[in-house]
Amino acid sequence: MFGKKVSKPPDHIDTLIGADTCIEGDIGFSGGLRVDGRIRGNVVATGDEPSTLVLSEQATIEGKIQVSHAVINGTIIGPIHTNEYLELQTKARVSGDVYYRVIEIQLGALIEGKLVSHGQSDDKVVELISVTSD
Repeated sequence: MFGKKVSKPPDHIDTLIGADTCIEGDIGFSGGLRVDGRIRGNVVATGDEPSTLVLSEQATIEGKIQVSHAVINGTIIGPIHTNEYLELQTKARVSGDVYYRVIEIQLGALIEGKLVSHGQSDDKVVELISVTSD
C-alpha cells in the first residue's frame, strides 16, 4: 500500500467496440480500449506501456483479461489480471478469479471467485461467493 506508486492509466480511448458488435477471438491492444459489445476470447494488453480497459454496463467478455488498469461495469466470465488498478462499478458481474494490486469495489458489484492481491511480498487471497447490495 505504501510501496511503489500506481502508474497513471491512459486518459484516452484508442479503440471502441460498439454495442452491436460481437467478436469471437483474442484481442491484443495498447493504450485504451472501451467495450460496449460482446467479446468471446482473451483481452490482453500488449507492450510495456500502461493500458486501460473500460467495460460498459451492457458489455460482456468471456475470456481472460490481462491489463494494467480496468474499469468494469459489465459482465466478465473468466479471470481478471490487473497489475496496477481495478475498479468494479455497481453493475459489474465477475465470474472468475480477480488478481489486482489496487482494487475499488462499489456497492452492488458481484464477484464469484477469489480475490488475489499481488504487489505485496505476501500474496493475500480472499474467497468470495458474492458481494451485492441486496
